[in-house]
Amino acid sequence: MKKHQAGFTLIELMIVVAIIGILAAIAIPAYQDYTVKSQVSEAFTILDGLKTNIEEELANGTCPDNSSAAVGSIAASSNIQGKYVVSATTAGTAPACTVTLTFAGGAPAASAIQGKTVVVQRSESGGVATWQTPSSGAGTTDSKYLPKAFQ
Repeated sequence: MKKHQAGFTLIELMIVVAIIGILAAIAIPAYQDYTVKSQVSEAFTILDGLKTNIEEELANGTCPDNSSAAVGSIAASSNIQGKYVVSATTAGTAPACTVTLTFAGGAPAASAIQGKTVVVQRSESGGVATWQTPSSGAGTTDSKYLPKAFQ
C-alpha cells in the first residue's frame, strides 16, 4: 500500500517564505515613501489656509512679512502649525511672496523630512497668480515627496 503525502515539504515551505521575504523587501520602502508624502501634504494644507489671507494683503500692495497680521484671523505665524509642520513664515515683496513651512526636527515627522522645509513662491503673470516650489536647495524637502503639481 502506498502512503500519500500529508502536507508540504520543508523545501516548499522555504520557497514560500523566501517569496514573502522578497515581496516585503520591495513593499516596505515603497510604503515608507507614501508615509512621508502624506506628512508633507500637511504643509500644503496649511499653505491653502494661508493663501486667501496672503492674497488679500497682496491686493493692498504688500506681501505680508512674518511679523504682520499676514495670516488674517490667525494672529501670528508662530500659531500656524500642525502635527508635522512646526512653523510657517511669510516674506517677499508684492506681487511675489514666499511661504516657508518647516517640519518638526524630531518625532512625529519622518526622518526624511525632520527639520527640513518646503518653500513655496507666489508669482504673477498677466494677472494670474501661480504658486510653485523653487528648485530644491540645502535644507529643503526632496521633490519626490512633494505633490505632483509642485514637482
